[in-house]
Amino acid sequence: MKETILIKVGEIALKGLNRRSFEDALIKNIKRRVNRITPCEIKIAQSTISVTPYNESVDFDEIENCVSKVFGIATYSRACIAEKNIESILSCAKEYLADTLNEIKSFKVEAKRSDKKFPMTSPEISCEVGGFLADSFPHLTVDVHDPDFVVTVEVRDYAAFIRGAAKKGAGGIPVGTGGNAVILISGGIDSPVAAWMMAKRGLSLTAVHFASPPYTSERAEDKVVRLLQRVAGYSGYMKMYTVPFTRIQEQIRDNCPEELFTIIMRRFMMRISERIAQENDCGALITGESLGQVASQTLGAMCCTDEVCNMPVFRPLIGMDKEEIIEISRKIDTFDISIEPFEDCCTVFTPKHPRTKPVLRYVIEAQNRLPVDEMINEAVENVKVTEIFC
Repeated sequence: MKETILIKVGEIALKGLNRRSFEDALIKNIKRRVNRITPCEIKIAQSTISVTPYNESVDFDEIENCVSKVFGIATYSRACIAEKNIESILSCAKEYLADTLNEIKSFKVEAKRSDKKFPMTSPEISCEVGGFLADSFPHLTVDVHDPDFVVTVEVRDYAAFIRGAAKKGAGGIPVGTGGNAVILISGGIDSPVAAWMMAKRGLSLTAVHFASPPYTSERAEDKVVRLLQRVAGYSGYMKMYTVPFTRIQEQIRDNCPEELFTIIMRRFMMRISERIAQENDCGALITGESLGQVASQTLGAMCCTDEVCNMPVFRPLIGMDKEEIIEISRKIDTFDISIEPFEDCCTVFTPKHPRTKPVLRYVIEAQNRLPVDEMINEAVENVKVTEIFC
């Protein structure tokens, strides 16, 4: 029995004259992801995308899990492919749904006939399939108002499909349709969630991570790689640039007021990330900051940080509280990694009393005690690139 996945788009359907380009991007993303598991036939017809493996013995659960994480998909469902005649539909429905129907007490059948050349109407298909299944599974009753299970029969141009309930997809729009951006990634809870949220809006991601050995360990960097691999399950392939940050932090510590350390450090981070963004054709920076969460995330502090940037800075978590962020991190399976006890560079040399309302003029005066351009050039020239696969 041949099985497929039927995919419905959501927001893409509202794109008007640009809809085709979004659909093409979605199909390309689906193909790139599922073909790593097994070659599949992927086609679109009548606003539905079908994903059908050529190898019928493949682990279909793995394909379904892959499809569930592709942005741009509103709903998806596993379905059995039947020939376009009522005998084949009845036979396939009985065999394909047997395990489910044996475990429930009531059901109903909904038919959708998009091929108007099919000799039976939708109500006639529903009646015929419903009666046949009721006879085949005598313990079942038909309940059209509140059934335990809904059997859906779709008769399309090229085949008939029998399926159960559709599942919710990842939503959003296809990765790559929104441009490219750099995500500043730490080992905490927030930045992986920010990366996931912006990938959901169609951005392709490049990651920048700041490492400060010996104050931070290789295990801390490995933690970030594992976080990005979880994000890449949704966003797809990305590169991670690991920036050597020790010398910059030590020079800030030795030459700048302690209460401004975090602000000046973040200004360096933004300058370096912007350089990497420009080299990778990225048009924005992304951070995991939430307003007021820590001293460096006050309005005044973020304004001082952004002053060094010439490109937009996206902060998708800006109005969220910690519980909301944690809820998403659990959903995308990054939370357990994020709370592993390996420090990142943002916790190195943390001032006892950081300035929450910094004055830009004083920040710039303190920063100018340092050879800023030389420090940035040295850091950028010595980055390490890691490829992240989903």
